[in-house]
Amino acid sequence: MDFFFGSLLSLISIVISLALHFLFQKKYSTTARHPPGGTGWPFIGETLEFLSTGWNGHPEKFVFDRMAKYSSNVFKTSLLGSNAAVFLGPAGNKFLFSNEYKLVRMWVPDSINKLFPSKSSPVDEAAKMRKSLPNFLKPESLQRYIGVMDEITGQQFSNSWENQQVVTVYPLIKHFAFAIASRLFISVENPEHIARFAGPFDKLVSGIFSIPIDFPGTQFNKAIKASKHIRKELIEIIKKRKTDLDEGKASPKQDVLSHMLASNGDGEDAMTDSDIANKLIALLLGGHDTIASTCTSIVRYLAELPKIYEGVYKEQMEVAKSKAPGEQLNWDDIQKMKYSWAVACEVLRLSPPFQGTFREALTDFTFNGFSIPKGWKIYWSTNGVHKNPEFFSDPLKFDPTRFEGDGPAPYTYVPFGGGARMCPGREFSRLEILVFMHHIVKRFRWQKIIPDEKIIVDPMPVPAKGLPVRLYPHKT
Repeated sequence: MDFFFGSLLSLISIVISLALHFLFQKKYSTTARHPPGGTGWPFIGETLEFLSTGWNGHPEKFVFDRMAKYSSNVFKTSLLGSNAAVFLGPAGNKFLFSNEYKLVRMWVPDSINKLFPSKSSPVDEAAKMRKSLPNFLKPESLQRYIGVMDEITGQQFSNSWENQQVVTVYPLIKHFAFAIASRLFISVENPEHIARFAGPFDKLVSGIFSIPIDFPGTQFNKAIKASKHIRKELIEIIKKRKTDLDEGKASPKQDVLSHMLASNGDGEDAMTDSDIANKLIALLLGGHDTIASTCTSIVRYLAELPKIYEGVYKEQMEVAKSKAPGEQLNWDDIQKMKYSWAVACEVLRLSPPFQGTFREALTDFTFNGFSIPKGWKIYWSTNGVHKNPEFFSDPLKFDPTRFEGDGPAPYTYVPFGGGARMCPGREFSRLEILVFMHHIVKRFRWQKIIPDEKIIVDPMPVPAKGLPVRLYPHKT
């Protein structure tokens, strides 16, 4: 009998233990499960589909298809060889921007080390670079750049646009943007000198977010070769600048390069010439490719939307008529370009240069009821809010009035990121974009030659044929 009751009690104990176990598991899985989603193929994951939607001109399709499939603003995937959670919507943006360096930090694929070899990680190098930029981007410095931008932009239009019936817009704008970046970042003005390392930047940009396969002929292999070529050219510039600074032929405040050299430390923390070159490459990438993509999109939308063009033209001609012959644009002129900037903002909403960026989870955390393990990568998407009807009514309609008054709701408009990782060059970009808009509309109207030209996102929006247009100069 004792044996019987002992066995019964043991059985009851086991049943209770199992019940408690399953109840706990059920509770845990409800409150701390991984986001819904799939990881695709081994190693490649869903990277090919992620990239191909951009190549086909609709990068938002990757995220919106999965939002609909999983009925969630957070989903799981595998990108660039890593498990990843994709955050969509203002709540996700706010969470990531507010927890930079606490729960998450910037992440780049290991393959980036092959493109930008350094003794420090790309994340640490990026943090150092952000610390070196404030003096270059402070308001009094920005005001001085307007005249330089105005001068270079005018020269570019005189040399390459005027007296032409047809131009291909994208390569011309890339040349204009690279000329400004070269002048202000490294004080290089000679067109032949610029051309020696301007061309390889295209291959570098295409390879940054390509499949990291280093075989001859692949995008990634071409990017590695381009990076080496650019770095070699920049190191020669760096060495000459050091000599010029020692001999008093250059000023420590004349550009970003001089500032980096003047503020470089000694010992283990000192940046090598290669480290400085890597930082300059990143700046030149951000300072010309993003601008080129945005300004090309502006030209495209203004060609398609004559009423919008008229609004910009009217505003810019009021500025132009207020200037004496040969007088350069200044800070006050830029502040008058409110409608033009609203148009540019709407272009950045519909055609952002960056479709999103990656973070890495520094620790286990929970967001929106989902468990995100330490080490997972997190991708936040601009299109997840920019083209979402929940946050922008009729989201594909071009409407600059969205930016009147207080503008879009917080964390719904994020072409420059946000929080601690907000793009430090936002105001610099605004100046350059508005100077470009001023020069092009006061000179021309234009018409697209290929009405339905495909837009390829690789990784920035670029017209497949470079956006050829027919120019119609204004009568004077």
